[in-house]
This record gives sequence, C-alpha cells and structure tokens, in this order.
Amino acid sequence: MTSLLQTPVPAAADDLTLRRGAARVLLTNWTGSSTVPSHGLYPHQWSWDSAFIAIGLRHLSVRRAQRELESLLGAQWADGRVPHIVFSPDVPLDAYFPSPDFWRSSTSGAPSGAPAGTETSGIVQPPVHALAAWLVHQADPETSRSRGFLPRVYARLVAWHDYLTDRRDLGGGGLAAMVHPWEPGMDNSPCWDGPLRRVEPAAPGSYRRADLDHGQAAERPTDLDYGRYVRLAADYRDSGYADAPGTHGFAVEDPCVNALLIVSEHALARIAAETGADPAPHEARAARLTDALVERLWSPAHGMFLSRDLVGDELITERSVAGLVPLIVPGLPQEITDALLATARSSAFLLGEIPMAPSYDVTGHAFDPSRYWRGPAWFNTNWLLERGLRQYGQVRAATALRAAMLDAAGDSAFAEYVDPFTAEARGTRAFGWTAALTLDLLAEEPAAPDASSIGVHT
Repeated sequence: MTSLLQTPVPAAADDLTLRRGAARVLLTNWTGSSTVPSHGLYPHQWSWDSAFIAIGLRHLSVRRAQRELESLLGAQWADGRVPHIVFSPDVPLDAYFPSPDFWRSSTSGAPSGAPAGTETSGIVQPPVHALAAWLVHQADPETSRSRGFLPRVYARLVAWHDYLTDRRDLGGGGLAAMVHPWEPGMDNSPCWDGPLRRVEPAAPGSYRRADLDHGQAAERPTDLDYGRYVRLAADYRDSGYADAPGTHGFAVEDPCVNALLIVSEHALARIAAETGADPAPHEARAARLTDALVERLWSPAHGMFLSRDLVGDELITERSVAGLVPLIVPGLPQEITDALLATARSSAFLLGEIPMAPSYDVTGHAFDPSRYWRGPAWFNTNWLLERGLRQYGQVRAATALRAAMLDAAGDSAFAEYVDPFTAEARGTRAFGWTAALTLDLLAEEPAAPDASSIGVHT
C-alpha cells in the first residue's frame, strides 16, 4: 500500500495543496530536535540537509528552523569541523551504514576534538550553514533577536569556516579541500571516478550496505565504488581524522563546496554586523576565496568550473552541475558568467529545454539518468541555480526553473531526485530538503536581487 507521504500531489494542485504536502513531510520527518532526510534511508541528522531544511522550515516555524541549525552545531568538533552525520542513539546500529561503531568519533576522533557525548561521523559536507542562519534570521528578525539566535551560532560558524580555510587548505591555494567523495555531497559523481581508481576497496565481507534495504541497486552506487568509500573512511578514522597535506588517498577542491563557502562567508559578514562584530574580515576572506576559485578551478576551455584533483594536481575534466553552481557567487567577471550561462544552456545541461538541470553532462560517457549523482536532477542544486540565475539577471530562466521544480516536487511525492528528462521520481520519497526547498520556492517568487545581496537575499 502506498503511504500518504508517498502519494504524488496532483499536477494541477494549487500552491496551497503543494505547501501542505511539503509541510507534512517536514512535520513527519521532525524528531524533536532535528529533521531526518527520510526515516528509512537516512534516519539520522545530515549536515547540509539540515541547512537546506532550515531554509524551508523558516516558513513554517522560525524557532524550529533555529533549533535545526543549533542541534547540528551542538555536535561540532573542537577543531571547528561540522560533521556530516549526527547519529541518533535511538536508531539501531544496523539501520544505517557506516554506523556510529564504524566511525568511533568519540574515541578515534578525540585527537581532533570530537565531542565525547555525541556520536558523529568524522567527515564534513558543504558549508551552507551561515547562509541558512542568515535566511532564518531574516524570516523573523524580532524573534531571532529576542532569542539571541545569531549571537549563539556566530562563533561556531566562524570556527567552521576557519577549519575549512585553514586545516582543509590541503592544496595551499586558498580553497577548501574534501577528503572523501561523500564530503562534496555529490557522492557518486563521475568526477570522482578517476581519483577513486587509486583506492583499494574494502573487502566485500567487511561491511554490509544498509542503503540497498531502502533503495534500488540501479539507483545507488556500485559495490566497487562503495568499497572504495568504506576504505577511505576507515583510513581517515584510523589516522585520528587528521588533516595533513599529502596524506590522503582522495583530496579534491570542488567548485560547489567553495562557492557555497564564499556565499556563506558573505552571509557571515551580515551576521557579524547584526551581532556587533566586524564584517570586514569576512568580506575580505570571501574576496580571497573568489579569486582562488577563479584562479584554481575555472576552465575557459570547458566553459565552467572544474574540480581539482590534489593528489595528481590537475583539473578533473568531467563536467558536473557543481561547475555551474558558482553562479551564486557575487562579482564574477562577466566573461565567466556569460560562459557559465552558455554552458548551462548547451547540449550538456539543456537548461530551459528539460525540466531541471542534470547532475552530470547528459552527453558525458558516464551519464545515467537514474543512478545517484551520475545524471539525475536534484532539488538543492537546482534551487542554487535558480538563485544564481536571478543574481545575474536571468529572471525568465529562473522563473521557468522554479515552476519546473515545483511541478516535479509535487508529481514525484517530494522525491530525493528525479530523471532530468521526464522528472520521474528516483531515490527515496518524502525527502526532507525537497519538501523544504519547495516551501521556500512557494514563499514568494523573488525579483532579481541587486549585486550586493546575491546568495543571501531573503
């Protein structure tokens, strides 16, 4: 029997019906202190999921949106990292892998400052959190100020950005590096195929994949890739989660991660000004990061940003949606934004011709419209593109993308991701950030923001 949360919202439904459906997903996925992405496949709290979820929750309950971010930041490590999973002690160990007894954060992570009383993973995810905190504040500044929300999270967000720009500057060029394919958030992207070939996979009998209990094998990473993920995570754990240049089997600079860091640094400047701190250091760091992004990851030949493999010290020539996300960064040179828009509209990504932007070049050798991050369209990356399009004056394209996302969200029962050509549901249903970003898109259709507000407009 199909559950209520798996029932598609009728295509002709009005905005109120869609809003109610999205709200129902978030209310059902709420645990009392945070929101799970989905109760079956992802039964704990995920880092960048919580940031996107808070952005949507602000339209239902500002206090709950604040709590979403505060509960995540409460598990922050002493070195500043925000872990990509905060584990619930109420969930059985066999419900998700890698489970807390694999990561062993409170023991193996002790040298890096992991909290003793909360079990987490040891890796990170993209830094959307300062942007989310600012948007949550903007939704109801009076309540935010009365509860001291921004002063409570500001120091933690600063420590998080310090960690990324210091300990994770593994390439020495000023950008944050990711040391596991799960960290950039686009876990199974073809961009990681080359770097992963150097990694010896963990023995198949040494772990059990819980994800296949809830998802179809054809839509999930292969066993070979998963074995390599496990090997990298185990090696990082056994190092005490130490970050040192030249010691990682996988180390990349990702354009989406660093674009989000830049936008969040601009948001942090606004948070600083609101709390009485000096915004200038944050704006200066955002400017340095923007220069480094262009210098290290821009490829004129490909018309987009590419990831850099730090082990081989070369750009990875696979084209993923991560290379278009920097449209959210303010102040890019016009020749770069023009090239990004042309690439988005090209035969590789078909912006305006298919419902939503795919996660990978549809003409690429590894394109698969159904398999995790190897082609399907995701709602969070398209939400970022929608904002970037508006930022650079592409209001008509942004409006069309917004409408397509809302249609796909309702028709797919708020699916995790969809086929980019047909918008048919893929992955799990009643997915947290899909519902949350639907609420955000429904809240209003914003006009094109001025250049000073890119990425952080309400």
